[in-house]
Amino acid sequence: MSARSSRCNSEISKSRQEANNMTKKLCGTKYPTSICFIVVNEFCERFSYYGMKAVLTLYFLTYLHWDKDLSTAVYHAFSGLCYFTPLLGALIADSWLGKFKTIIYLSIVYVIGHVVKSVGAIPTVGNSDVHIALSMFGLILIAFGTGGIKPCVAAFGGDQFDEENASERQKFFSIFYMSINAGSLLSTVITPVLRGDVQCFGGDCYALAFGVPAALMVVALVVFIAGSGLYKRNPPQGNILLEVCNCIGFALKKRWRRSKYDPQRTHWLDWAEEKYSKRLIQEIKMVLRVLVLYIPLPMFWALFDQQGSRWTLQATRMNMAFGGTFIIKPDQMQMLNALLILLFVPIFDLIIYPIVGFCRINITPLRKMAVGMIFAALAFGAATLVELNVVKTVVDPAPAGKCLLQVFNLVEGDISVTIPGNDLFPKPIPYLQDPPKYETLPLEASSKELRIQVVFNEKASECNQMFEEEKAYSLILHSTAAGIQCQLVEDFIMKSEDGNPLLRFLNTQPEAVNLTVGHVTFHVPSRNMSANMTVDRGEYPDVGCSLQSEKCSDLDLGLLDFGASYTVILTEESGKFVPHKMEDVEANNVHIAWQIPQYVLITAGEVMFSITGLEFSYSQAPANMKSVLQAGWLLTVAFGNVIVLIVAEGAGLEQWKEFLLFAGLLLGVCIIFSIMAYFYTYVDPDQLDKIYLEDSEREEDNDDKMKKKTEDIQLNKKGKGTKL
Repeated sequence: MSARSSRCNSEISKSRQEANNMTKKLCGTKYPTSICFIVVNEFCERFSYYGMKAVLTLYFLTYLHWDKDLSTAVYHAFSGLCYFTPLLGALIADSWLGKFKTIIYLSIVYVIGHVVKSVGAIPTVGNSDVHIALSMFGLILIAFGTGGIKPCVAAFGGDQFDEENASERQKFFSIFYMSINAGSLLSTVITPVLRGDVQCFGGDCYALAFGVPAALMVVALVVFIAGSGLYKRNPPQGNILLEVCNCIGFALKKRWRRSKYDPQRTHWLDWAEEKYSKRLIQEIKMVLRVLVLYIPLPMFWALFDQQGSRWTLQATRMNMAFGGTFIIKPDQMQMLNALLILLFVPIFDLIIYPIVGFCRINITPLRKMAVGMIFAALAFGAATLVELNVVKTVVDPAPAGKCLLQVFNLVEGDISVTIPGNDLFPKPIPYLQDPPKYETLPLEASSKELRIQVVFNEKASECNQMFEEEKAYSLILHSTAAGIQCQLVEDFIMKSEDGNPLLRFLNTQPEAVNLTVGHVTFHVPSRNMSANMTVDRGEYPDVGCSLQSEKCSDLDLGLLDFGASYTVILTEESGKFVPHKMEDVEANNVHIAWQIPQYVLITAGEVMFSITGLEFSYSQAPANMKSVLQAGWLLTVAFGNVIVLIVAEGAGLEQWKEFLLFAGLLLGVCIIFSIMAYFYTYVDPDQLDKIYLEDSEREEDNDDKMKKKTEDIQLNKKGKGTKL
């Protein structure tokens, strides 16, 4: 008795505690105080996720030194995993731990992933293999963390409200959505600044750019735990998604094993009737009708999620300067999506949709989604046009059997250069002329030694040089007492991966020189070329210069612009070093503002597609099936990223052709989706209870009639037996 009494008192005390928690409201309103902790937690978590993801593609490219296709593929593999793991999180929360514990435990996994990822970005920790291993392990943990808590946090926030506070709950979800976009907006502005403007370990500070999001995730976890005494916690009640899968599996198994004596079923799901209720089966049928419409949707997400990969890579090859002072980072352009979402949602809801309705145009949810697909396709059409202009400043690598060649004339006078069998330089080359372009030199072999004839002041000189296919070279011509001397230097013609200019120096003097350009120091040997190094874009009117024996006067290099590769030739005039700047690779001349139209179009498409799609899905399914549709919706995002992964690694197309391919595929999918939408019949799930009430009453009447009939038959039989 005492144990039972103690247990009863404990349960009563727990109930009173929960009741007290439920009565704690925010500043006299009907909002529970606990939602403050949930909203702050979501803001910090989204800052953490989007901040880390904003710099991820450039991290792969510039730190791990992967190529663009591999960087894109791994980026989208990670994004896809982040949208597969919510199924696991929902299963754990609904069937085992409950939402509160699931959020706590998976947030710890999330934090560990961020820490591992940040450690992997420290150059002094191991070699490149260690960096790759830590980065991949950290990303997997982050994917399980963010994906696992994704279906729990919003639902846990909704659990804090009583049923009579439905309007407050709806406003909470609006605030919750705003916190997501606020975290996304701020993080995509701040973390690229931490990456590029803060220097650590001799380069971009990825360790800090990943470390700050890790710290924000720690804050998110601490804030969430701090509110634990205020939360209303519902125990796990089973996972409806698991039940749906079991029902479908049972129906398929029964249908596969049916015999010829079994009665026919009007729908294949009806084979589950012997184990599952008719109501559940009918609800699953309604859900499947919506899920069939989901089949074409991954293609939209395949385009949408390339903002952080292909569009960011496109931005690195554009001019990012606004005026003379403000420079935007290529990975900061993603913040336009979050900013435009905050602007477009009220504009569409309060202006565009009412105007369309006023014009008596019946724009159903499915039609809105189709229009959203068209906007996304147009966005990639705009990206294609931008890309066609961007690539004009790119030097195409030499094909097999050929190489590229340019000539620097350091001889004080015009010279003529002839390579037997080729007429690459028909005109004389002036002294210190900036070569207009690279010329293509046929080799007809993987490598070949060529004889080069140089004529200066009617005197001919010859030199032999070895060339290899698919490479670029600069031929430097010096004047010596013995005649013209040739020096062949291999060039790096690829634009820098972060958009900054590349710089090298050619020292014509007999003494080595040290030069400091910004935070980069160049050591240039005598009569030789320095290494090619990346410097920050900007004006350099006073570059520090020092010889081994003395300090030389500062040099004016002028503007070193985005995407260009420069060779600065140092000569001596009147006892001073004079720089002569040559532009090997043309600077980016397409301004990054030309990306704004594609961001406007893709965001308009998101508003019409994503928000409308969720509203449509929720309106077409019973209340207890909404989590199933949420899982299906997240899977469309996951499979969309898988599509990009396959195309990036398998197609091997030029970038503008790839953009055009995606635009064409989405337009084709839009046509298919529009046909499916045309034949779709809208339903009202709220009528389901009424239908089942009528059906149950009808079945009860039939049961009563059958029971009465059975009793009458039994009475008749009994009466006949008595007479006998």
